[in-house]
Amino acid sequence: MRVTISRKAHFNAAHRLYRKDWSDEKNNLIFGKCNNPNFHGHNYELIVNATGEIDQETGYVLDVKVLTDLIKEEVENPFDHKNLNLDVPEFQDLNPTAENIVVVIWNKLRNRLDPKFDLEVVLYETPRNFVTYRGN
Repeated sequence: MRVTISRKAHFNAAHRLYRKDWSDEKNNLIFGKCNNPNFHGHNYELIVNATGEIDQETGYVLDVKVLTDLIKEEVENPFDHKNLNLDVPEFQDLNPTAENIVVVIWNKLRNRLDPKFDLEVVLYETPRNFVTYRGN
């Protein structure tokens, strides 16, 4: 029997959406106010889902403390109260769109989570705008 456990987390971060190889005009056309050279911020909400078999001895799919610690180490500590463009190495040459952020988070967690678990990450940039990545 496969069951999904979920852990909710959050972080606050600033970013700017733009491409270095585009003109200011093109960046403004494509990214609008998100291209503010002084950056802007979001209160990101994160839901991490791990799906697997229930362990017959413990009754757990995965101890939620393990998932909590993993999210803290791989997402909250490196991203919270940071400028994603300037402070987070993964975004030095990657536009920190919600789509790219969720893939980066998924990859960081996937590298640390036992492969027997299916992993899904949902990232809310605003209460109404969110992205989901399952690794495919």
